[in-house]
Amino acid sequence: MNRSLTVTNENWFNSSTFVQIIKRLMVIGVVTLAITAPAISQNPELQQKIAAVKQTAAENKQKLRQYQWIETTQLTLKGDAKPPTRNSCLYGPDGKVQKTMIGPPPEQPSGGRVKRKIISKKKEEMKDYMQDVKAVLGMYVPPDPQRMQAAYQEGKVSLNPVPGAVNLIFTDYAQPGDKMTLTFDTATKKIAGLNINTYMGQEKDVVTLHVQMGSLPDGTSYESQTVLDATAKKLVVTTTNSDYQRLGAH
Repeated sequence: MNRSLTVTNENWFNSSTFVQIIKRLMVIGVVTLAITAPAISQNPELQQKIAAVKQTAAENKQKLRQYQWIETTQLTLKGDAKPPTRNSCLYGPDGKVQKTMIGPPPEQPSGGRVKRKIISKKKEEMKDYMQDVKAVLGMYVPPDPQRMQAAYQEGKVSLNPVPGAVNLIFTDYAQPGDKMTLTFDTATKKIAGLNINTYMGQEKDVVTLHVQMGSLPDGTSYESQTVLDATAKKLVVTTTNSDYQRLGAH
């Protein structure tokens, strides 16, 4: 009986000691996290760069509302270049870009009834897909100050200095598993370019976007050219913006 009691006591002691050790380890882990997490969000250089980029993006968006411009879009599907389309663009009262087509409407499909129906259906599917693509990319371009701040606070931004500029690399920016690399010119204090890796619905439907920035005479930045590559659809869309004119100018 004494032996049984001794074994019971030993088991109780070991169990109690084990629980105490686990509790201490948990406390240490929480304390360590509390110490390291603020260190991530309080990186002075990173915080400074994020603030500069947010300010630049907000100010530039306001300046662009004073302009109208021409957007030329070239679509290449499975290596076959389609006729380019042109739109006159400007910002509407709601802050969204309004587009008006320039030139004749797209040619209607030729051939027999069945062929025309098939071509028309494919065009509608592609149109719907492009609308979905634009909706996704609208989460990235132009960069949103609130999303950038949220990523910074979650410790999902890294800094990569390059000659004359710095790359801010955002992960899980708008969708889980995505990545946006923003190049910020440290001399001009402007966004020089964007590279985005994201997806449509499923991660296997990869979509990438390369944005090259230009500068107007008054210093306003604009997206001079964007190249969208939707790998799953073998689709490449190149958009060029040009002929910027201040609204009301003669």
